[in-house]
Amino acid sequence: MQLTSFTDYGLRALMRLAGDPDRTFTTQEIAGEFGISRHHLTKVIQGLANQGFVATQRGAGGGFRLSRPPETITIGEIVRSLEARFPLVECFRADGGDCVLMPRCRLKRQLAAAREAFFETLEATTLAQCAYPATPGGTDGAVLS
Repeated sequence: MQLTSFTDYGLRALMRLAGDPDRTFTTQEIAGEFGISRHHLTKVIQGLANQGFVATQRGAGGGFRLSRPPETITIGEIVRSLEARFPLVECFRADGGDCVLMPRCRLKRQLAAAREAFFETLEATTLAQCAYPATPGGTDGAVLS
């Protein structure tokens, strides 16, 4: 199973937040630390906020932080939430898709079982277990000019 870049960036950001859960981060900091698009990361953070994983604050001193302790968030919960809009195969779409193999396809059930096994494995891992700490050397994720 291949995760979307949206989920990949979401996991990176959440892992970094879990590495310093009492701190507020900016999209510029996280984007700079991981070498990803700030614009794309902004959309990801909005999605994470909508799903209740991060709390955001606008204005001076604003940014985002985890909305719950990292020990209470599982990787499976995150991936299920962020990948919900992206079905594994067309027949998993809410509208049933346009698969020419349906209704005689015998693969859908096995793919669904494999997807569930994947998520169950991820449910056994907390965000705290995958926390990504600050870069050694003291920048603590801050972007240096």
